[in-house]
Amino acid sequence: MTEPVRPLVRPARLAAGARVAVVAPSGPVPEERLEAGLDILRGWDLDPLVAPHVLGRHGTFGYLAGTDADRAADLQGAWCDPSVDAVLCARGGYGVQRIVDLLDWDAMAQAGPKVFVGFSDITVLHEAFAGRLGLTTLHGPMAAGADFIKNTRAQEHLRATLFDPESVRTIASTGSALVPGRARGVTLGGCLCLLAAEAGTPHARTSARGGLLCLEDVGEETYRLDRYLTQLLRAGLFEGVRGVLLGSWQECEPYERVRALLLDRLGGLGVPVVEEFGFGHCEGALTIPFGVSAELDADAGTLTLDEPALR
Repeated sequence: MTEPVRPLVRPARLAAGARVAVVAPSGPVPEERLEAGLDILRGWDLDPLVAPHVLGRHGTFGYLAGTDADRAADLQGAWCDPSVDAVLCARGGYGVQRIVDLLDWDAMAQAGPKVFVGFSDITVLHEAFAGRLGLTTLHGPMAAGADFIKNTRAQEHLRATLFDPESVRTIASTGSALVPGRARGVTLGGCLCLLAAEAGTPHARTSARGGLLCLEDVGEETYRLDRYLTQLLRAGLFEGVRGVLLGSWQECEPYERVRALLLDRLGGLGVPVVEEFGFGHCEGALTIPFGVSAELDADAGTLTLDEPALR
């Protein structure tokens, strides 16, 4: 039997004056959005350090923020810099899968635990940090993301998680039960299409046994969502899962159609499933820590962490 998902090492919380590195492991970053995000971080009394290639663009593939080697070097350099307390992704897009095996994971492990924040394409790094570093990460707004720049709820929930994690041990959403009930487990997950794309790759997770699986996506037709969920069901990822949290499905087809699919594919698992939990590609996205023990109450739309996300 596959070993269950276990709680991971929690990094230290941030304090005023902490140095945070901003990296772009995926797509190119608009300069004006980066500057707006940096201003918010400075307003939190953080000291942001921008990695060398954050504003870069690949010469041939304009959907990448610079070459694979440059993006990997930025991430590894930031993580291994002893003066850096946290690494924040600037945006998602596409590209992490191209660099994840270029990183020196032994060197990154020796650098010790740090805070890591991102979502969307960054799902690949959440999985890698869990599997290769044994480290809790934060699925939350990114430094040059439109929602982070414009939405107070997204900003304040991330800020509370970083500086005062006790205050957000219970993450309350406006979600409701797709399948009612309560469940205990360890949080994991991310963007559905990336989790499906990771299946069968080196170091990929083969099971969410004992986990509370968080899923969301953006800009996908229902048949594609069906394909991703069916792939993960067939691959065994859902075997032994304790509960499922469903985030946003922005720019997908009308939600009632998506909802019918989610109920069709997940309703037979025999575990609680909460819908519209408010994380992912949505306005005012909540920050969800991955790798922590928690209780899901699908009926109340709450996730209560056993311990704060950060030490």
